[in-house]
Amino acid sequence: MFWHDGDMSNQAYERIGTAGEPGPFLFTCEHASCALPDGITASGTDQRLLAEHWGWDIGARDVVVQLVAKLGGEAVAAKFSRLWVDANREADSAALIVKEIAGETVGFNGSVDANERARRLREWFEPYHDEVARVARARVAQPMPVELLSVHSFTPLYLGETRPMEIGVLFNEYDERAHSMAEALKAQGFEVALNAPYSGKPPDRLIYAAQKHGEALGIPYLELEIRQDLIATQSTATEVGNRIATGLLAYRKLCLDRGL
Repeated sequence: MFWHDGDMSNQAYERIGTAGEPGPFLFTCEHASCALPDGITASGTDQRLLAEHWGWDIGARDVVVQLVAKLGGEAVAAKFSRLWVDANREADSAALIVKEIAGETVGFNGSVDANERARRLREWFEPYHDEVARVARARVAQPMPVELLSVHSFTPLYLGETRPMEIGVLFNEYDERAHSMAEALKAQGFEVALNAPYSGKPPDRLIYAAQKHGEALGIPYLELEIRQDLIATQSTATEVGNRIATGLLAYRKLCLDRGL
């Protein structure tokens, strides 16, 4: 049974896919939502920031849904905005909960103190990562090899700089796999860059979630960044997701052929 969010009462995460189905990938989506918890009021400025890239990765969840539909397996997606607490940053990161963006105050973060920070970690950040870890452990216990792929999106323009790449493959340790994935996605007609527009290698290390769970279980992990203008609507995200799914199947074959 293909399902979304088996526990509707859970505020931290949703699961997408078929429970226990051994697909080739476990997908995660840390910035899938721009939602705030019930009872939190967003001002006009806050509402605008939440709707933009500051609040979530536009289109990323729709791509993940399509990848799971085409390739099987499961995904875990966060149900809270990255402005509430960022699930793709380390717990002690200064960027975990931001109070100001480009000179504009994030109203619902203005009075966050150590106790509130700890509460958000305890009630949203940790339950999300605990669920990823639980699903990943169950998947690794199955015979078919699996790898972790975190899916995100990025803006076509940032601080006045145009980003020409359509997909970025981010990595830290798995250089050969990253190059193979880039090759397979290029064959689908995408303009692909390695460790751009962000990097998974030091000093940036901007693949926290994928690295955390991949290293914990000793499985390969990468992060996929997709340019938002390609996936801004559900229909375009579905089309791009189909092409990426085809590329991922080719990537798996390349890895097998190359002994990776």
